[in-house]
Amino acid sequence: MNDGGAVLPWIVVRQDDNGNRYRVGRYATRDEAQQIADTLDGRGHKQLYSVERIGQTTH
Repeated sequence: MNDGGAVLPWIVVRQDDNGNRYRVGRYATRDEAQQIADTLDGRGHKQLYSVERIGQTTH
């Protein structure tokens, strides 16, 4: 099945200790993205995981 046209507007972003930001993945719903962020955050690393909507500006 080809899901190339799937709408995945939610992303999980990892921010490291130096402030560098990396996209971890894209998801269809905010709840799905938040579950991933919570799981990664629960691993005890010093990284910060956040959920953002594509096109949302952050400051």
